[in-house]
This record gives sequence, structure tokens and C-alpha cells, in this order.
Amino acid sequence: MNGYVLDFGQIDKSSLPLVGGKGANLGEMTQAGFPVPSGFCVTTEAYWTFIRQSGRMPEFFRRLEHVRADQLEEIAELGRAIREHLVTVPIPADVREAIAGALRRAGARYAYAVRSSATAEDLPMASFAGQQDTYLNVCGEEQLLEAIRKCWASLFTDRAISYRAKNRFDHRSVLLSVVVQSMVFPEVSGIMFTADPVSGRRSTVSIDASFGLGEALVSGLVSADLYQVREGKLTHKKIARKKLAIYSLPEGGTVKKELPEEEQQSQALGDPQILELAALGGEIERHYGSEQDIEWCYAQGRFYIVQSRPITSLYPLPQIGVELGGVPHLFFSFGHQQMMTDAIRPMGLSLLRTMFPFGKPSTREESLFTTAAGGRVYVDITPLFALKPARRLLPKALRNIDEMIGNGVAEYVQRESVRQVPRLPGIEKSVRGFAGPVLLRVVRNLLFASVPQAGRAVNAYVDDFYKQAAERLSGVTGPERVMRIQEQIGTMLRRLFTELFAYPLAGVISSFLIRGLADRWLGKPDVIHVLNKSLPGNLTSELGLMIGDLADAARPYPQVIELIRHAEPGQFREKLRQAEGGDVFGAAWDRFMELYGMRCPGEIDVTRPRWREDPGTLLPSIDSHMRSMQPGEHRAKFAQGAAEAEQAACELLERLRAQPLGWLKAKLMSRLLRVYRGLMGAREHPKYLMMRNFELAREGILAEARVLVGEGVLKREDDVFYLTLNELLGLTRGERPVDLEQLLEKRKEEYDRFRTLTPPRLMTSEGEIVIGRRHQQDAPEGALLGTPVSAGVIEGIARVVLRPEEAKLQKGEIMIAPFTDPGWTPLFHSAVGLVMEVGGLMTHGAVVAREYGLPAVVGIDGATKLIRDGDRIRLDGTRGYVLVLERGGKEK
Repeated sequence: MNGYVLDFGQIDKSSLPLVGGKGANLGEMTQAGFPVPSGFCVTTEAYWTFIRQSGRMPEFFRRLEHVRADQLEEIAELGRAIREHLVTVPIPADVREAIAGALRRAGARYAYAVRSSATAEDLPMASFAGQQDTYLNVCGEEQLLEAIRKCWASLFTDRAISYRAKNRFDHRSVLLSVVVQSMVFPEVSGIMFTADPVSGRRSTVSIDASFGLGEALVSGLVSADLYQVREGKLTHKKIARKKLAIYSLPEGGTVKKELPEEEQQSQALGDPQILELAALGGEIERHYGSEQDIEWCYAQGRFYIVQSRPITSLYPLPQIGVELGGVPHLFFSFGHQQMMTDAIRPMGLSLLRTMFPFGKPSTREESLFTTAAGGRVYVDITPLFALKPARRLLPKALRNIDEMIGNGVAEYVQRESVRQVPRLPGIEKSVRGFAGPVLLRVVRNLLFASVPQAGRAVNAYVDDFYKQAAERLSGVTGPERVMRIQEQIGTMLRRLFTELFAYPLAGVISSFLIRGLADRWLGKPDVIHVLNKSLPGNLTSELGLMIGDLADAARPYPQVIELIRHAEPGQFREKLRQAEGGDVFGAAWDRFMELYGMRCPGEIDVTRPRWREDPGTLLPSIDSHMRSMQPGEHRAKFAQGAAEAEQAACELLERLRAQPLGWLKAKLMSRLLRVYRGLMGAREHPKYLMMRNFELAREGILAEARVLVGEGVLKREDDVFYLTLNELLGLTRGERPVDLEQLLEKRKEEYDRFRTLTPPRLMTSEGEIVIGRRHQQDAPEGALLGTPVSAGVIEGIARVVLRPEEAKLQKGEIMIAPFTDPGWTPLFHSAVGLVMEVGGLMTHGAVVAREYGLPAVVGIDGATKLIRDGDRIRLDGTRGYVLVLERGGKEK
């Protein structure tokens, strides 16, 4: 043997640079004793020797460097040119001889399967499955050499080039080995997943099986039987109609055959064989330590494994913090509740988990009822299922956050396993002790409190709380500062719940009572949705209005406008000093930053720079406002909304007075209206106060990072964001882990991967993604269904906004966004309607849309892909759907 060829027996997982992912897996399984057909690999060294025969490949590689994944025409042209060239390049004589020698030793009279194996293939983070070509039933030396040359050329198929460009792999660094494996002529073959690839549920083996070679199944030519095995038992079986099969020909190659009628609907594998195969899959999974996607075949009474690779599509498992007798746990996405589903770095996750007030060994620790999965925080709500009232009320409460979450929980609590959830000691007392005082304050605010005085109390509490927090963190450094950050964040949410939430919660409850009583007494009066408009005292609404004020302050000064549109964000404030009108605009800017500089899009992630540090996400909103609104129009619209709400309230009371016992009904409704209009605006105060505290924590964390950089412990300040609070505490105490640099590098790689994942709303500890069914809706055929959260119907041009800093909203356009939080509020003035992929009736975007009078629909999965930028759409915020009327944008 030489460097050009290696037998499977000489290969293991460490051989990946020489034989690629597929070859390394086959060698690893061969050495582990799994039933793998024998064979050898033509190494990447042989590939490079072949490539170096070409004088044109350096130029081709230079051209590949500049190709983007979405440039399909350029990729097709370049890929075709490379492939056509490579099939004309001769295989070097020493490579030919090495392959021929390996074939003679393996048996030249036998048939072989020839498959490509890239060095970036079948990896835990990128499968590259199906990117290169496969040739079956190859017979003889010349056929084999030709198949190998075609495999090498297939590294430059359109799909392979696009995949590498999308995942930012260097085209030169991805090398190709070729697997040459003894051909098995199977009666049955297929694919086995050791976790359910659809639901994500681990320990459920899912098997697809069909007659003949597996290529018919992989290429989609035939439907397969589906079998599922869990805990050694066959739990599901679906027999498909299998019209075709692919078989090998004696002279080489394959043929497609139509199966006899009586065979088409027969079960491909018997029940004992299914269980045997599932057990084999479990052994392979245990060997690799991760869920596997396995290609298998069955011939002459035994199973063969022809490939195994990690399943890269599974969302990472949430970890259980508190064991509940072995029953599965249900987690919901905190990001969906907070309208921010992007991945978060470890420090941001640690701070959020520390903030959660339950399941904490101490105030400074992370909650055991939370977990980090895929760069997102998930909350374990399973302990509450031990309480019968919680099983009934929790789904209703969660529907206000996200209808699909609420529906999913409602369906999940019907499962038998939920009845087996043990009651944690003291949980009922803890829930009563936490919720009882809050509900008492809510009742007092709802029925008796002076609404103006309550509003003043909210503002005073916010100011006092922040001052105390700032004083507590002032003048301390090192471990003391980190511990105080932990204590401050660790006690904050409980204090906000007990002291502050009772005010906006009274407003929320009053809104439901107003709607319910008005429906009962007047039969769905059309004035209800108007009462939401221009709520006084809403800090987020005032943020949006101040953006309009900034736009108006800039309008008279062309140099300021130019800076807003084109200046480097980091230099913006300094450049203002040299611009005409910069002093006028700068004063307004500084006032805005004093009140709202600690906010930003995705603000629950403490690792994101605030507007005060980086106004790059804010300046486009000011520009958009100038383009889409007239001077003073934002304030006039807000005042008009307030007047309309006042008029609607008067009309409502007038209609009630005309009814029997009208004076009593009107008196009760008048009280509810005062509470709603006076306290609902306080809904944003807790989040506002949270963000002020987050900024204090961020400043302290970065200050400690600067010290650690100065000491040489960290290379960069933002490396601190890949640590947890406890790990930072250890570093400030002088604890120096030897593998710190490797740990940070690993977490950065994980974060990059997590950013590509779509987090599920609900998932179990077994990895099952729980999807709530949406109720039947009255909508036109072909409409995209969601949750109606702000009434009204609007038609207009869709503007897809994935990030606020890239927003180019024009007057009259409907904003299509993955989510919105207060950092997106500046864009609301420029839009005439809102569509979001997540959210519910009481989440940020829905509340702001109602206040601004914008029709809105939320909870449309994939809206930013299904609706194209520039499409003309109809948005029905009353019935909850979006209908594309005319395609005007490019397909994504």
C-alpha cells in the first residue's frame, strides 16, 4: 500500500484528512466490528496529484472564491466548465497503478460501488450528504478508473459549489477521496435514523425500506415502507405501494424494474428483521455517541451497513435541571415569549437564566428550571403540570404570548405521561406565595386605586429601582462586582413581578373584561379595537415618537441628513459637531440616548451593543421616518389616535346608558376604561427597567473583560461573552483554566452553528418538537394563516425586514419581520401593517400595532420566506391571514 490507497482495515475516524468523512466512517465501523462490505479508499493525496496535472485549475479556484451561493447561473457555467475539463485530465500513472493493485488484491472479478467522500462530508456540523456522485455495480479496471475520475469531477457539481459557498468552506480546502466498496446485491435496502427526523424525538428509530438497491429510495423514485421502533418495540408501521425497484446487472450498471402487482404492497422487512436492524442502529449510535443517519441493505439473510453519518438537522436537546421521576419534560422557548428568537452567546444565556426567579439554589445561581439549547433559553414548565389548575390555565395564558405555544401545551397536557408528573415539595405553596400578593394588588388597582396616582407610583418605582442598582454596582471591581451583578440580576425579576407587574396586569385584565362585557351587553361593538390606540404613558410608544422628533430635527439640515444616511455609525456623534445644525440635532440625540440609549434590537441578549455604543441599527429608522412621514405627522397621528380612543369610549358608555340598568353598566365600564387607558401603558415599564439593569450589567462585565485582556487572560474584550457569569467570577478570582482558549474557540464555533438553527416553540427532553394545531380560520384559499392581533384590512407592498439596520421602508409598505421587540419600534411609524413569524395577542409587536392602529397578523411560520420583498399583499388583521395578490419580488 502507498499514500494513494488505504484499505478499510487501515482507516479510522482520525483518517478523515486522507479519506474524507464517508471513508473515515466506513473504516471506523469496520474496525469496530460492524457488518460493513469490504473495500478501500483512494485518498485525497491521489486527488491532489490528479488536480495538479491540470494547468487550468488555479484559475478555476480563483474564480470560485468570488462566487456567492445565490449566483446560480454563474455557478452552473463555472461548474460545467470545471467538470468538462477534469474528465479530460489524465490520471497520473502512479495513481493508476496504485488503484489497479488495490483492485487486484480485493478481487478484480467482483463488482464495486464507487462513492465520493469529501473531507467536509458527514461531519457533525455539516453533512454535505448527496453533494457528490455515486456509481454502482462497477466492473473491471477501466470502468473503475473512469468512475473515480467522475467522482473527482463531481466535487464541482452546481449543488456542491453552492453548498460550500453558503457554508463558507474554502473550495481548495475541501478535498475528495473515493470509496471503492464491494457491491452487495440486496433484496431490500433503505435508510435508518436513530432519532425521528420529523419530530426530533430521540430513541425512536425510524426505518425506510424498499426492494432492491437503496438508490431508488434516495433519488425519490419510489415510496418506502416506514417502520418505527422505540425501546425495542415496533410502535408504528406504514406499508407503501412500491411500484419500482433498482437492481444490478451482471455485466455492470443498474436497471429499473417494475415490481409485480402482488409484491408492490407487501412488507419489505419482516417484524423480527425490523427489530434486529433497529438494535444494530442503536449499537452504531452508542459507538459514535450521537444520533446517526444510516444506509443499510439486506442480502442473503444478513444486514450490511454501507454508510453512517451524524444527523445534523436535529435541534440540540434541552437538559433537565430538576428530575421528575423519569417522565418527559416540556420546555417552551423564552425567546418566542420575548420576541427575539436569534441565537444568544453564553454570557447572554447565563444572565437570562440567572434572572429567572424559580428553581435557584441561591439568588446568584442560574435557575434549574431553565436550560440553554441551541443558543436559546428554554423554560421547563413540567413541574406546573402536577397542579390541575395550571394544566387548565397555563395554555390560555401562553396563547397570549404565542397561539401555537398555547395550543401545543393544551394538547400536550392531555398525554398520559403528564398525569404522572410528581408534585415537587412546596410547589403549590410557592406558586400561591408568588402569585397571591400580585393578584391582590391587581384587584386593588382594578377596582379601587387612583389611576393617576398608580401611574405616578410606577414611574417612581422605576426611577428608584434603577438608582439603587447603579449605586450598588458603583465603585466595586473584580469578584465583588461580578457577584453584585449576579445578585442584582438574580433578584430583579421577582421584585418586578411582586412590585410592578400588578399595574400593567390590571390593564391587561381590564382589556379582557371590557371586551367580554361589551360583547355580552352590546354584541361585538366595532369601537373595541379603537380603544387600543395611543395609550398614554407607554415608554416604547414614546420611544417611537422621539424617533420622529429626531427625524424632524434633522430635516432642515442637509449635512445632518447626509450623516444619518452615510456616516460610519461609530463616528456619527463626533461628526455631528462639524455639521451645520449638528448642535441642534445633537441636543435632541443626547436626550434620546439618555432615555433610550440602553435599548437595541434583540435587547434581551446582553452581549449585543446598545444604541448608545452603536447607533447603526437606529440611524436607518430615522432615515426611513424622514422618507415616509411628513414633519410632525407622527405626533399628529398619535394625538388623533388618542382622540379616537376617547370618542370610542364615550360612544361605548353612551350605548350602555341606554340599556336596562345602564347607569350601573356604564359605571363599571367607565372604571374599566380608566384602568385600561391609564395602566395598560405601564406594560413596557418592567422591560424598560430590565434593560436599564442589563446595561449596568453589560458595563460591569466589559469593564472586567478589559482588566482580563490587560492581564493577558483574554485576547479580546468580547471573548467575555463566550463565558458564563460564574466562569467570569472564577477568572476575576485568579482561577486560570488551562483550556480556556480552546473552550472559547469551541463556543464560537457552536454559536456560529446555532445561528443557522430555527428554534422550536416547544420541545421535550426527548427532543420531540411539539407543534400546536391552528384552529380552522375563515380565510381565502391559498392564504397564509396566522393569529389576528390588531384589527383592520390593508393592501400594500410587502417589505421584508430581517434586521432593523437594513430596513428601507417606504410610505404605505407593510413590514414583514421574523419578530419585533422594542428595538424595532422606530420602524412602526413608517409601516401601514405588520406581519411576524412569532408572537401573540399580548407580545410587543401586537400591542404596539394596536396602539398605532396598524392591522397585524403574527405567528405565520416562514413569513419572511413565503412573502417576497415587493409582493403586493392583503393583510387581514381581523381574521388573521395574509394573501399574496401579486408577485413582485424575487424568489428566495
